[in-house]
Amino acid sequence: MSGDKMSGGKPTGEKRGRRTKPKADNATRMMHEKVRTARGRKIGSKLWLERQLNDPYVRKARELGYRSRAAFKLEELDDKYELLPKNALIVDLGCAPGGWMQAAFKRGAERIVGIDILPVEAVPNAEILHFDFMADDAPDRLKAHLDRAPDVVMSDLAANTTGHKQTDHLKTVALVEAAAEFAMDVLAPGGNFVTKVFQGGAEETLLKRLRAQFDFVRHAKPKSSRKGSPEIYLVAKGFRGKSE
Repeated sequence: MSGDKMSGGKPTGEKRGRRTKPKADNATRMMHEKVRTARGRKIGSKLWLERQLNDPYVRKARELGYRSRAAFKLEELDDKYELLPKNALIVDLGCAPGGWMQAAFKRGAERIVGIDILPVEAVPNAEILHFDFMADDAPDRLKAHLDRAPDVVMSDLAANTTGHKQTDHLKTVALVEAAAEFAMDVLAPGGNFVTKVFQGGAEETLLKRLRAQFDFVRHAKPKSSRKGSPEIYLVAKGFRGKSE
């Protein structure tokens, strides 16, 4: 309904027929923003952009200076599971664009070593490495930048999709398994691990390994994760130490 309202009686002190000035109310300001389909823009891109413009977490991230809405997912997981101890050394796998690092520092992390194949703008007190975590030498190269065993390994790694469901599933499983193996290789006793997985959760074989190495293992879906998204997170707390 338009913000212009006509009075039921005759205007007082105004010329007949003059419209009253529309009021800027919350309903007007909060109207759903739509994106016109520009020439050359695919309908999928239009819908994605429209969703971004109307996503309350995207708006909130912008207001708080977070680089991505993903920061709220980590905050929710930390609120529920207490994943991020004060003065922690954290390894962030798949750290672009830096939202998780920002949230972790806000929660009291002392130092973060992040890795991503994509360029990432500098984050104060973070060391950001630019190479592929799935390269054969990546774990050793990453460990060379750690001055002690980390308290947390967190992973928001995501594989580039091919459109072939089985192939994409295998690529995702490989990322999750690689992140978990790295965490179990480097974490300090009592350390925590959190990683993105997708619908169906982690493979049972990996879950068994994690349950043998951690005191607590759960799947979780933060409220800030879009309802239509297949992503969920795997949380493992209380690392028992490397098995000999």
